[in-house]
Amino acid sequence: MRDEAGTLLRVERLTKRFGGLTAVDGVSLDVAIGEIHAVIGPNGAGKSTLINLLSGDLAPTSGRIRLAGAEIAGWRADRIARLGVGRAYQKTNIFPRFTALENCRLAAQARLPSSLRFFRAARRYPALVEAARRALAEAGLAGCEARHAQALSHGEQRQLEIAMTLATRPKLLLLDEPLAGTGAEEAARMVDLLRRLAATHAIVLVEHDMDAVFSLAHRITVMVNGAVIASGPPDRVRADPAVQEAYLGADEAAELVADAR
Repeated sequence: MRDEAGTLLRVERLTKRFGGLTAVDGVSLDVAIGEIHAVIGPNGAGKSTLINLLSGDLAPTSGRIRLAGAEIAGWRADRIARLGVGRAYQKTNIFPRFTALENCRLAAQARLPSSLRFFRAARRYPALVEAARRALAEAGLAGCEARHAQALSHGEQRQLEIAMTLATRPKLLLLDEPLAGTGAEEAARMVDLLRRLAATHAIVLVEHDMDAVFSLAHRITVMVNGAVIASGPPDRVRADPAVQEAYLGADEAAELVADAR
């Protein structure tokens, strides 16, 4: 673990048990604003469970989660979100019959002291509409404000979900497979978007696209069976024999090493 200075999120020995199953087993990691920390591993490794613990969707069995100096382990998801954590889910989580702008405006309202104000006319909250417009532009969807979410392409819907997250003004982004189901062109746009967002946010990224991971990540944590088997800069993780054997496979790892030279 690095020095505390500059670290936004610090996770120490985080553990989650479901009866006799240990889904997350003593995981430690940290991330600062300006960084993408990727978490990779095979299916069932505990990656999504880890994200659920960080977002408050699950309470940990033990361990610590510190965000900007506050101990948040066990906090409710809404309280964690108000502290500056934005979450994008593995499956797209949008309102398909609403416009892109309406989706983002509803997300922005989550920052109000009472989110039930959605019963009032939107024109009474011009700041929310402006925040929604900014979030769409930041996510690469400027000009799509009036389009209904269900009419957007799959890649654009993934961008919209990130825009909804940005509308809550997060410091930390928890992104669970944002490239899932995207084509080559859409994936390239998403990679560019994540690279831009990393300049002003701390990002924890769960992703199966290894080309994207090694292109984007400043640091990588590899999980297998709930535990960390390697963590560090991409080049070091890429060359780790345990990673090559347990996750990438020797042939793919050798190819990645060759490509990096």
